[in-house]
Amino acid sequence: MELLQVDVGDMIKVKQILDETVAATVLEQIDEDYHFDNFKLLLMAIACAFAMVAQFAPLPFPESRIVIGVCCASYFVLSTVLQLITTIIDQDCILLTRPLPKDGKKDDPNDIDIIGRTIFRKSPKDIKNKDLFGYGVRVRSQFERFSEWYTVILEFEQKKDTPCVEQKWSVGQFFDTEGMFDEIGLQMEVEKLYRRLEDADYDIKSAAEKKKD
Repeated sequence: MELLQVDVGDMIKVKQILDETVAATVLEQIDEDYHFDNFKLLLMAIACAFAMVAQFAPLPFPESRIVIGVCCASYFVLSTVLQLITTIIDQDCILLTRPLPKDGKKDDPNDIDIIGRTIFRKSPKDIKNKDLFGYGVRVRSQFERFSEWYTVILEFEQKKDTPCVEQKWSVGQFFDTEGMFDEIGLQMEVEKLYRRLEDADYDIKSAAEKKKD
């Protein structure tokens, strides 16, 4: 297996590599939900359509002023909506998943990890956390500027007062001084974190659970 080398001084690239590995590891266990991404792509496509009409509509000027004005205003509004979605809703989210099917994610003979092992998944009956079957998982990551600490948070999407599991690592655990990336090491750590979610071994409990305690 060829190791990936990254310029560790490029914080954006380092986070991108870490995020992609985290998302890929979680997707070995549960399927991605594309609905929200498709909605954002639709808004982008509509905004681009307005821009193309404003640019290429075969209308003479100044008769085309109203059309151009409407198209420019629509493009601005849609772009603003997309920016608000990214800032307020997406925030630090890197992945949304579907709820786990009642019979679990289907096994595939081609499900092989990067070191040639068949991907292990728990049997649904062995999964203690039944919320996985009712809610999708929101995967969040945090990597503050000039910080060595990379944090991954797994919580439930659209669940009120959702509990979560969280783990923080030093990026030096996965990159050496030459920028060689230990992808397997990160995958193993993320898999441990996901197992904690399966076992309902939360770091932060929901408000309802705190009241029970």
